[in-house]
Amino acid sequence: MKNTKFVVKLNRGGNLVPEFVQRIDRTPIQTTTNRKLALVMGRFTAEDAIKSFQNSRRVPELISVQVSA
Repeated sequence: MKNTKFVVKLNRGGNLVPEFVQRIDRTPIQTTTNRKLALVMGRFTAEDAIKSFQNSRRVPELISVQVSA
């Protein structure tokens, strides 16, 4: 059985490498450029992480991922 989880991808625009949310228990939220280290989270947690980036130059994007149950 597969479940849908989410990863938050952050783009700054231009040709810069996208970042992914790695940890949300710190202020500011910790990010990484390594997709394999990205935090896989539930939809509500991912939406909360996106809300924290509303006033920054980064453009957050919600990406769905299929994971085994």
